[in-house]
Amino acid sequence: MEIPKTWTFKSDHIAENFNQHVLEQLPWYNLATDAVVHVVRHYLPQHGLAYDVGASTGNIGRAINPVLIEREAHLIAVEESEEMANRYQGPGTVIRKAAQDVCFQPFDVAILFLVMMFMSVAERRTLLVSLRRQMKTGGVIIIFDKVVAPSGYFGTVLRRLTMDWKLKQGTSASDIVAKELSLSGVQRPIMPVILGLDAICFFTFGEFAGWIIESPEK
Repeated sequence: MEIPKTWTFKSDHIAENFNQHVLEQLPWYNLATDAVVHVVRHYLPQHGLAYDVGASTGNIGRAINPVLIEREAHLIAVEESEEMANRYQGPGTVIRKAAQDVCFQPFDVAILFLVMMFMSVAERRTLLVSLRRQMKTGGVIIIFDKVVAPSGYFGTVLRRLTMDWKLKQGTSASDIVAKELSLSGVQRPIMPVILGLDAICFFTFGEFAGWIIESPEK
């Protein structure tokens, strides 16, 4: 896939090649997807409601579809990009709107898979407040995202480790550099502190991590 100078999801070219692109750029993508399915199976009740926030072309929806069918549950996919939404191939209903502008219904599971790093810090806070407000008792918010690398030499080690994984996956060095530069001003890794003290980290892979936020028992 040709990497644009400035990364955007509002592109037919990127949308058409997105599924293969993420596998090349994120060697742990399938592993993290499997982890999401595992968590969803533990929290989604019969006739429950799940949100896939930033659904892209529907990878997460397709992955959890067996659980949705088994539990007779419904999925609402939220995707701002028209180009991505037009190529959505997954279960449930698609809402084409920015995540922070969605009026969420009370839900059992909300999944944010590589979403917040493409939002401004203010938008992240707005979204998290909205989601926490609508999370049902017994529900969960699942978050996967890129985090700000630690300071010092180990931060350098992690960045190089990520590049090494991509190279071993078959991604060319020129594509790795082009993608990193295209993300300038578009992708901003998150500070985990924004998630709150109750966020539990259950997955780490280089500069990426996964957390769950459970609803408090009432």
